[in-house]
Amino acid sequence: MSLGDQIARNLPYLRRYARALTGSQATGDAFVRATLEAALADQRLKESLEGGRVPLYRAFNKVWSSAYLDVPADQGGEGHEAAAQDRLKAITPLNRQALLLTTLEDFTVEEAAEVMEISVADIESMVQEAVTEIDSETSTSVLIIEDEPLISMQLEDLVTSLGHEICGTAATRTQAQEVVAKRTPGLVLADIQLADGSSGLDAVDDILSMNSVPVIFITAYPERLLTGDRPEPTYLVTKPFQEQTVRAAISQALFFGSSRPLG
Repeated sequence: MSLGDQIARNLPYLRRYARALTGSQATGDAFVRATLEAALADQRLKESLEGGRVPLYRAFNKVWSSAYLDVPADQGGEGHEAAAQDRLKAITPLNRQALLLTTLEDFTVEEAAEVMEISVADIESMVQEAVTEIDSETSTSVLIIEDEPLISMQLEDLVTSLGHEICGTAATRTQAQEVVAKRTPGLVLADIQLADGSSGLDAVDDILSMNSVPVIFITAYPERLLTGDRPEPTYLVTKPFQEQTVRAAISQALFFGSSRPLG
């Protein structure tokens, strides 16, 4: 497989990680572009990317780390974006990186340590600290849009174990509309393929047309949402999922307080 093919295969997932890390589709993509531009300008770095996902994410991490430290405190846009950036300053970026790498991106602790160029012990400590931060999140009500009963029950158990409550579950777009008509959720977990052939995307659009609510898509088909053809979800978990991955996504979504990609 050529280097171009390797990068193309991993690029949608690097973009997902970048969006989750920054809270912004536009900002995340900008960091990804900067990483690829750096590789084109540095033959040694370019050759290192032949090693697969780990060196690609390590190259991204170097660009992100240096740029993040250089961002002036007053940058962050207006309105929703400014509010999100204010929240971003309150959480430790390294902890969030460690957790996202080992959950959302499914790297081993050893691989995450290689990406961040720190020790395995440091990664383990950062993940634990991130989990503690997640547990301190304010509780909210959650709507689960999922047509597989076992997965829906698993998500219910996970959500309640984190101190949140379930305001309703739905297996179809119509059922989701019925739940929201009675009570507005503070967070939505949604699949994209529902029981009657309806779309979880449409169900979410119905909800967002009435209120700004953070949404996490949980799907076996992430490539359908990572096309670049439409605004992409900031919070996307791939099935089969680790519970800690969903935990991390919930923390991120509540942290930014919106499902809208910034920028």
